[in-house]
Amino acid sequence: MARRLVLFDLGGVLFTPSPLGAFGRYEASLALPRNFLQNVILGAGPDGPYARAMRGEITVSQLVSELEEDCKKFAASLGASLPETFSVAQVFEDIMTQGKLNTALLQAAVTLRNNGFRTCVLTNNWIDDGPQRHITALAFSLLRRHFDLVIESCRVGLKKPDPRIYEYALNVLKAKPQEVIFLDDIGANLKPAQEMGIATIFVKDTNAALKELQDLCGIQLLGHEETLPIACDPVNVTHGYVPIKLGVQLHFVEMGDGPVVCLCHGFPESWFSWRYQIPALAEAGFRVLALDMKGYGDSTAPLDIKEYSQEEICKVGDSVLISGISQAVFIGHDWGGAVVWNMSLFYPERVRAVAGLNVPYRPANPNVDVMEIIKAHPVLDHQLYFQEPGVAELELEKDLSRTFRIMIRSMRKEQMFSPLSLSAGGLLAGMPEDPPPSQILAGADLQYFIQQFKKSGFRRPLNWYRNMRANWQWSLSAKDRKVRADPSAAVTRLLSLGLDLRAGAGARLAFSSPSPGLRADEERCQEQPAVPSFPGAERTVAW
Repeated sequence: MARRLVLFDLGGVLFTPSPLGAFGRYEASLALPRNFLQNVILGAGPDGPYARAMRGEITVSQLVSELEEDCKKFAASLGASLPETFSVAQVFEDIMTQGKLNTALLQAAVTLRNNGFRTCVLTNNWIDDGPQRHITALAFSLLRRHFDLVIESCRVGLKKPDPRIYEYALNVLKAKPQEVIFLDDIGANLKPAQEMGIATIFVKDTNAALKELQDLCGIQLLGHEETLPIACDPVNVTHGYVPIKLGVQLHFVEMGDGPVVCLCHGFPESWFSWRYQIPALAEAGFRVLALDMKGYGDSTAPLDIKEYSQEEICKVGDSVLISGISQAVFIGHDWGGAVVWNMSLFYPERVRAVAGLNVPYRPANPNVDVMEIIKAHPVLDHQLYFQEPGVAELELEKDLSRTFRIMIRSMRKEQMFSPLSLSAGGLLAGMPEDPPPSQILAGADLQYFIQQFKKSGFRRPLNWYRNMRANWQWSLSAKDRKVRADPSAAVTRLLSLGLDLRAGAGARLAFSSPSPGLRADEERCQEQPAVPSFPGAERTVAW
């Protein structure tokens, strides 16, 4: 029977070091007898405080108090006294604050899940009411996003190595022992699982464990290309709506707590374009608001072209910072990049930091009409094509699946088509009638895009392009202003924004201080005289 389910222990496997390792280091730091704490815990037996905490009968603060007394008694039985600095509370604080995620094993879990395996965390754990409980909350929030199920001993009243906890896991997961692989760093926990027919891996060395796991599951886990992080699912995220004015309502998706990061997508996209970044930013400690920009998806707005000028769009950006949010970090891609730069110029008090992907900031040129600039650059021909209402809509809405499979593709050579050209009579003319799947938008993700554009159509999104002159005239009033948000960054093509989106690594945005590298990039972008800074001039999609 094929193995199709993998159980991962937490302490000592997904997080290191294990509690036993932390005990050992603390003992050494105070010159206590080796295994002093372990002997206290094991000596108390199945009704001792540690065992009861693992079954959820007492909390960690109660455990610390009882263990403190047991340690004093055990030391006295040895004819010794504990150092004045001895503190069980310090041991447990060290476990929480010094623990690190084993990213290699978490990456393996993500890879297995992406290949059809189910994954589960099976851990002995306590109910954390201690001063470091926020770390526990963050850790388990991360785990629940990356695993199908998390089973904690304190929540089910059973602890490893009691065989009943393995039976419980099999029952909940509707699996047979012969379908399961279990990784743990304690041999005593593996023995009963092995006797039931579960394949077990004793984790002492990460690479050795990965090699054994790879051999058992038949999936490449060592030396493989890095897989995508977990994306959020439209069904399992919080959706919200902000009424802007009569007939205008903005839809957004929200996740996480902390400083607010507002994500603004481009054309032809959706809040769902940020599906991989949303969980990573949330896990890193940010409150993420990913917008359906005005006229897209579930954001409603009139058909009037003037509603889609940058002046009107930025009013929406100001309004979307709902009650209680004074500032946000604004990150935009393509047209969203234009929005965030304008927010930083016209609503600087609302912008804590700003980053634009694909569209670096350049001040408006008062000496040349913007439409003349567009006409002078063939790379912007599509923007002229978009000017006449109804023309591009007819072509792009004819077959939404084909449209997105052509327009949103990976930049890898094997995924690219020839550059889009209007010479054949339309934006998509001459492209395959049945394009191969896009590596970055396929399956259920593609279907969600199609569903969203069936709601909104292309008229409103294309209206953004029909305000070029109005946008230029409005921007002239800010041509001598500077972007004051700190830090600010312009990220072109596929350059990184300082987001480490590897599974489990979360995302880190250095918002506390300016980055010289990003400052230099911004200055270079402003110095470049070549292609004007319009959405669509440079793209990470294939057009």
